Amino acid sequence: MGPMPINRLFREGKVKPQDVERLNRAFAFTLQSLHLVDRNDPICDIVARKVVDIDTAGTHDPREIAKLAAKEFGIRP
Repeated sequence: MGPMPINRLFREGKVKPQDVERLNRAFAFTLQSLHLVDRNDPICDIVARKVVDIDTAGTHDPREIAKLAAKEFGIRP
C-alpha cells in the first residue's frame, strides 16, 4: 500500500511542510463529505489536488476547504 494521495503531493514539493496538518484535515473532511473510504481509490488523487488548489486559492480553514471541494464534486454538504 502506497502513501495516501495527499501525502504524495507533499512529497512532490507542492505543499509547504507547515501546511501538512491543515491539508490532511481538509482532505479527511472532504473524503468524509464524499463518502469515500478507500484512500487508494483513484478518485482520491483528484480530491487531493482539489483540496490543495482550494487552499492555494486562499481558503485555509479545513472545514471550508472540504465544503468547497465537495461542492466542486456536486455534493451539497
